[in-house]
Amino acid sequence: MFGPRSPTLIFLAPVTLAAKYSDSQTIPVDNTYREVVVHHNREFQRYAVENGVYFAPVDDDEVERLQYMHEVFNLMFDNRLIFPPIPRPRRILECGSGSGSWALEVAEQHPECEVIGIDVYPYPTVDGLPPNLDLQVDDLNSPFTFASNYFDLVQSRMMAGGIHANRWQSYMTDILRVLRPGGWCQMVELYANVQSDNGTLTENHALQVWSQSYMQSMQPYKDPRAPLRLQNWMTQAGFVEVESRLLTLPLSGWSNDPQSNALGEANRPNVHRLLSSLAVYPFTQRLGMTIADVQLLVAQARSEADNPGFKVGADIGQKAYVCIGRKPGTSSSRHHRHDVSHKGGHSGGKGGRSGDSRKRARH
Repeated sequence: MFGPRSPTLIFLAPVTLAAKYSDSQTIPVDNTYREVVVHHNREFQRYAVENGVYFAPVDDDEVERLQYMHEVFNLMFDNRLIFPPIPRPRRILECGSGSGSWALEVAEQHPECEVIGIDVYPYPTVDGLPPNLDLQVDDLNSPFTFASNYFDLVQSRMMAGGIHANRWQSYMTDILRVLRPGGWCQMVELYANVQSDNGTLTENHALQVWSQSYMQSMQPYKDPRAPLRLQNWMTQAGFVEVESRLLTLPLSGWSNDPQSNALGEANRPNVHRLLSSLAVYPFTQRLGMTIADVQLLVAQARSEADNPGFKVGADIGQKAYVCIGRKPGTSSSRHHRHDVSHKGGHSGGKGGRSGDSRKRARH
């Protein structure tokens, strides 16, 4: 089982954010989701680790990393938050909202659009959130409680570490159900297997050892290869106009190309933090590594990530899989082509309803 060996329990201070669009399917969040455990000086959500939901920390250091990651994605996608052609979105759902950075920016750009962010942990929020933004708490491994045919867009980003391996197909079906006819889904996932196209990075390098250890520690509960399967799963679920792109996210500022160099420089602090935060719990608890061995591997992997020698003739980095698909039905923009690695959007709505008796929690 996933339970920590010698946890120290901490109860977080209450989150003061009131629900903006509370409805009959939401209740105030309770301590089941607020309770954390300390493991090797990092804080993890107790519910997540004990139920095998999520093994990354939820402390301030991780919130900072998530912000770095969001900024990297903004740079990668030219600050385009919405990829498909949605001229006037009324309702948007983000699955795995984390600290809320993407949902916050979308809500600010589209003030007449209702934006709901869902995450398993009630991350602390900044003051002065837009009134059209509602951050809620739920385990997305459970069936969605939102009404059918409701959202114009559902975003799912960086969920491979949170969705159970046997949940992905029903997860896709849930997303399809809650989208209105003609609505869109966009998904972004990073493949954890850092590799080089020309073999410069071998199985003996720390980055490869880290990657293989991470994938081993996730299985069989998670599917670390889920990013590679997004397009097939979306098609099987019933989405149409499914498009996918594979992008390389540099680990550091190696490239002579100014744009790639800037992207790598922006990604460097994220990579340095990610190598530690994603390893501490699963490597020690699932693989039985000592924390000293984990820290040594992380230090070696960070050094390799910064090594400009790897840039010679090699395409080394994280592989970003971006996939979009449309729910069949009426869509004013269905005849337009689009770039899945970019695009924008806009406008108005109100909270959803469902017959499901299980209720989501609100901050």
